[in-house]
Amino acid sequence: MVTVLASRSPARLQVLRAAGIDPAVVVSDVDEQAVLDEHAGNPPNDLVARLALAKAEAVAARLPWPVRRGVVIGCDSMLLHDGRLTGKPGTTERARQQWAELSGSTAELLTGHAVLRIDDGEVTARSAGTEVTQIRFGTPTPAEIDAYLATGEPLQVAGSLTIDGFGGWFVTGVNGDPSSVIGISLPLTRTLLSDVDIEVTDLWRPMGGNSNNLEGTVR
Repeated sequence: MVTVLASRSPARLQVLRAAGIDPAVVVSDVDEQAVLDEHAGNPPNDLVARLALAKAEAVAARLPWPVRRGVVIGCDSMLLHDGRLTGKPGTTERARQQWAELSGSTAELLTGHAVLRIDDGEVTARSAGTEVTQIRFGTPTPAEIDAYLATGEPLQVAGSLTIDGFGGWFVTGVNGDPSSVIGISLPLTRTLLSDVDIEVTDLWRPMGGNSNNLEGTVR
């Protein structure tokens, strides 16, 4: 069975690889803001799930090779703090502002997940959901913030933070699934796979052999 990850996130790819799955990577290039605008007013949990589903569906519609039997996994993460959703800051100035707001506080990371089953090139089943994880932010010094921003890491991660890199020094605690903070919840993904009648063990790489997943990246 072919597994496709509809995300450019190297952290998500690494989580799946460490858990025994070697997916092909196909980047969706979905207009995230357009999806958010279309569903403005929906609950935050629903919004991030819709983002994940939009990415998975966009990739499923344009796979660059025929898939007889496979699964597309889409994800998207946003931070919920004081009732506001924030995504990747994109700029150093915005990341600095987010850290000024988040330092010493607690926020919820919402990671939307979507799974599409493909049979004979057609999507035959889909399931989506959201994992919610509480993050307790530390209080870095101004010099530490400057150094962290200089790495470039916080610019491309939701809430300007990830626990599997430099940002791990500035987290005092996580309540919930740590893999979801990195980018993809293994327990939730397993549940969604079960919803579409796929056993996660069917996606594992063969023990002592090579993957059958057309591993690679397509943009």
